[in-house]
Amino acid sequence: MKLFNWQTIFGLMLIALSAAVYFIHYLIFRDAYHIFYYMISDFAFVFIEVLLVTLVIHGVLSMREKRALLEKLNMIIGVFFSETGTALLTYLSDCDPRLDRIKAELLVTNNWSDKDFSAVSQNLKGYPFEVDMKKINLEHLRDFLTGKRDFLVRLLENPNLLEHESFTEFLWAVFHLTEELNSRKDLGQLPATDYSHLSGDIKRAYSSLVREWLSYMEHLKDNYPYLFSLAIRTNPFDENASPIVK
Repeated sequence: MKLFNWQTIFGLMLIALSAAVYFIHYLIFRDAYHIFYYMISDFAFVFIEVLLVTLVIHGVLSMREKRALLEKLNMIIGVFFSETGTALLTYLSDCDPRLDRIKAELLVTNNWSDKDFSAVSQNLKGYPFEVDMKKINLEHLRDFLTGKRDFLVRLLENPNLLEHESFTEFLWAVFHLTEELNSRKDLGQLPATDYSHLSGDIKRAYSSLVREWLSYMEHLKDNYPYLFSLAIRTNPFDENASPIVK
């Protein structure tokens, strides 16, 4: 790196110009007292100016940038649920033998508050999220996920998703499950140990999917009532769900 780049030269020029103006002031008024008086006052205000610029103004701008980024991320998450997430969640939840324990809690309505979402999210932490492997058609699941593979790869390539750690981890879980299913030639002839292994992969994806879905529903309710209305009418946990408004 050059010792004197353009920033250094420009800074030295500004200092020289400032010194020249102070010198001219002294030659005209012969008043060194006021020169140093205002100079020290200006130096004292520099610290307050740094405080305002670096902490207050920068903090406000960073907050606005973060909100804008989160808004873009939620748009990406919305596309995921439209393309893949809702259908996948419907299929996996139908294979959950204990779904009746939480189904009623996941029937989101317009009357839900932030406390309701928080309470359900807390209750889900103790739920096992099991799946009955006998109900899952592994070939059907493999074909479905394989058909969405390019879409999932494009999502993972989005650098903005690094700001949403939980959703990124969920995408990796789904992508890993897709790779596991694709690596087996015959999904109908697997040993019990391999079924157990795949069950763990499906469980990981399923549990993350439910949590991300609940978080996304809360976002829609707070920001997009018309999208939230459709999400309620197509709730994957509601057996009577229908997009038709009645």
